[in-house]
Amino acid sequence: MALTGRSALLAALCSVPVGVFAPGWTGMLAINAPLALAILCDYTCAAPVRKLRFTRSGDTSVRLGDAATVDLTITNPSNRRLRAQLRDAWPPSSWHPDTEQAASRHQLTVPAGERSRLSTALRPTRRGDRQAARITVRSYGPLGLAARQGSHEVPWTVRVLPPFTSRKHLPSRLARLRELDGRTSVLTRGEGTEFDSLREYAPGDDTRSIDWRATARQGNVAVRTWRPERDRHVLVVLDTGRISAGRVGDVPRLDAAMDAALLLAALASRAGDRVDLLAYDRRVRAQVQGRAAGELLPALVNAMAPLEPSLVETDARGLASAALTHAPRRSLLVLLTSLDTAAAEEGLLPVLPQLTQRHTLLVAAVADPHIQRMAAGRGDVEAVYEAAAAAQTQEQRRRTAEKLMRHGATVVDATPDELAPALADAYLDLKAAGRL
Repeated sequence: MALTGRSALLAALCSVPVGVFAPGWTGMLAINAPLALAILCDYTCAAPVRKLRFTRSGDTSVRLGDAATVDLTITNPSNRRLRAQLRDAWPPSSWHPDTEQAASRHQLTVPAGERSRLSTALRPTRRGDRQAARITVRSYGPLGLAARQGSHEVPWTVRVLPPFTSRKHLPSRLARLRELDGRTSVLTRGEGTEFDSLREYAPGDDTRSIDWRATARQGNVAVRTWRPERDRHVLVVLDTGRISAGRVGDVPRLDAAMDAALLLAALASRAGDRVDLLAYDRRVRAQVQGRAAGELLPALVNAMAPLEPSLVETDARGLASAALTHAPRRSLLVLLTSLDTAAAEEGLLPVLPQLTQRHTLLVAAVADPHIQRMAAGRGDVEAVYEAAAAAQTQEQRRRTAEKLMRHGATVVDATPDELAPALADAYLDLKAAGRL
């Protein structure tokens, strides 16, 4: 039972004449007994909340930053009209704090034996699964003095997918891919190229590409053109250890790595390559294998959505073993991890030879833009010291990257906004050079 403000106001107003004309218990009883009886009758006439039935429908997934709508249908099986306030509770990250009260609270009236539908608008602020909490209903009587209150559990889950903000870079990378793949064929033959077509010799062409049999048949000098091989295997490995929990800019490192992985996967699938995903720290957190090009991106975003960094040190040997297991043949391994000196030298460097011996390795890391701003700072003594510390950090990362490259890895180190296009460019460079 819940009393309303109207009951409190009436009780306060009735206490005035009692104190003036009939102070004492007799006067209080004479005035407040009818009020208590009215409250009891109002409570009795309120529609029961335990008998209400609820069903949900609506969106089950939404991209981070977009809005989702979840509909709630309320059925009133009693013979009393339901006049109620309803709170549809969700986790705080399901909407912006300023809009939570307006979005979760509803006024409704449902006639006896009928049903009503209301909508809750969600705008999640974090990636992952958002599960509905409980529905609390306060049913008022016709006088508005008292109310019945109860809660119901009505499960519903909305999966918040990664935003994939780097998709704006996809058209320009696809244009470059078309130049590499068939529309402007490359003339350099290498390990990762295959025969494309014949064309007439032009000054400056490599004489080693001349096809003498075709030249004899046509009467003109013909040269072979080559294009990057298709159907290569690309394994994207996400390091979900404690380093990935650090925030750079406005997002965790893991979210920036996911965004870069999605752009690379979209580009590689358009290039005809097969893309798999592996997320690992001390065990496999997520994996996507053997998906067709049309199913790849939905599978990747669904696998990435519930991923959260684990506050443990990544097992580099276990990661390398899992990567080699998921890529038994020669592949492009794209490892999204950290270039912190201690983590790289103690974890990644010892296992690097077994990875580069069998595969082409591309290491990508998220750099902190705040470090770049500190390195450029001047003006006072404090800024100069911060710039010196930032420059030392950048130099350590550069040395770590050089050590990785000496072992045969290609390294991409960029800020969150620049990582995705830089990783896509590195993939295209490897493809153009025939290293896949």
